Amino acid sequence: MICCWREFLSFEMQKRNIKILNRTSLSLICCCSLLTMQLVAQYVPSKMEWESRAPQDVGFDAALLQSAVDFAQENEYTGSHDLRMAILKGFEREPYHEILGPTKDRGEPAGMILKDGYIIAQWGDTRRVDMTFSVTKSYLSTIAGLAIDQGLIKSVDDLVSDYVWDGTFAGEHNSSIRWRDLLNQSSDWTGELFDVKDWADRPPREGDVDDWKMRKLMKPGTNFEYNDVRVNVLAYALLQVWRQSLPSVLKEQVMDRIGATSTWRWFGYDHSWVNVDGMKLQSVSGGGHSGGGIFINTEDHARFGLLFARDGKWKNDRILSSNWIRSVQKPSQANAAYGLMWWLNQEPRKLVGVPDHIYYAAGFGGNYIIIDSEQDLVIVTRWLEPSEMAEMTKLVISAQQ
Repeated sequence: MICCWREFLSFEMQKRNIKILNRTSLSLICCCSLLTMQLVAQYVPSKMEWESRAPQDVGFDAALLQSAVDFAQENEYTGSHDLRMAILKGFEREPYHEILGPTKDRGEPAGMILKDGYIIAQWGDTRRVDMTFSVTKSYLSTIAGLAIDQGLIKSVDDLVSDYVWDGTFAGEHNSSIRWRDLLNQSSDWTGELFDVKDWADRPPREGDVDDWKMRKLMKPGTNFEYNDVRVNVLAYALLQVWRQSLPSVLKEQVMDRIGATSTWRWFGYDHSWVNVDGMKLQSVSGGGHSGGGIFINTEDHARFGLLFARDGKWKNDRILSSNWIRSVQKPSQANAAYGLMWWLNQEPRKLVGVPDHIYYAAGFGGNYIIIDSEQDLVIVTRWLEPSEMAEMTKLVISAQQ
C-alpha cells in the first residue's frame, strides 16, 4: 500500500509540473510574440539603407495614397524658384528688409510618407538639399529641449536673464522673459539684434513706422507674434548657454545619431558672428526670412520627423526625453495652435478634417514635417502650395484602411 501511494503521489507531481511548464511555455510564447510585434513596429532605417513597404501591406489603399502624392506634385508652390527673389517679394512690405544670409534656388516638389518607419511613398528628388525656412524653428526648439534634458537650463519657466546677462535681456520688460515665452513666440522681446529691429519684422497691417516703434509692449507670455528677430534672440541665448555652435550640438547629439547625411547646413547672417570664450562662432537664424536657416534634404527631414513620432527614441537610443516631446505639443496660453515651435492642430485649426493630435513643423514656400505619432506616420512635403497643405494631409489620412 505504501508503495502504491508513493507511485500515486509521484504521478500527481509529474502532472502538476507538466501544467506549470505548459503555462510557462505559453507565457514565454506570448512575451516573444509581443516583443516581435514591438520590434516590427519600431523599425528605423540604418544610415545606409531605408526599407520600403507596399502601401497595402501597412494598411493603406495604394490608389488613394497615390492620389495624395499626385496632389502634392500638382499643387507646387507658386513662388519663384529663385528664392532670393521669392523672399524679397514675400516680405516686401517690411521696412528695411534685406537678404543678410545665404540663399539657394529651390528644386521641384519632393516628399516622403513613412508608416511604421518604412517608406510607403516618395516623390521628387529626396536627396536634394534645399532651404527649409521656418521648419528650422522646430530644430532650434530641439536644441532647447536638449539643454533642458541635460540640466543646462533647469526649466522653461526660468528667466532667460538668469542665463544671459550681457544686456540682451536687460530692462524691466526683457528681464521678465522666460524661455517658454521665446519658444512659443509670446516674448515681445524689444531691441535690435545683428542690426535688425524687432518692430520691423512682420509689422502690423495698420499704422506706420512711428506707430510700430512706439507700440505698447505686451506682457511676456500673453500675446503671440510670429517674429524672426525674437527667434534669433532665442538662438543667440542658447548659444550663450551651450558655449558651442548650435549646428555642432545638433549634428553630434541628434543628426548623427539618427543616421542623417552630412549634407545639411545651418547658417546665420553674414555678420552674426560673436565671441564665445575666445572663439568666433556664428549665431544661427531660426529661419530663412532674411536668408540663412537650415538647408537640408527631404530624407533627413523624414528621419527627424520619425524621431518625434517615436517619442524621442531612435531604436534603443533615447535622444530626447518623453517629457520634452510632450512639452512641444502643449498648447500655449497665447496661441492654442502653437506649442514650443511646433504647430498644433488646435483652434484656430488649420488642418480641418484631420485628427487634432497631429502636429507639424512649417516653413515658407510650403515646407512641412507632419507627425502622427498615434499612427506611427510621418509626412514630409517640400514646395507644396501652403493653402493646399491641409487637403494633402487629409488625403493621406483618408488613405488608411
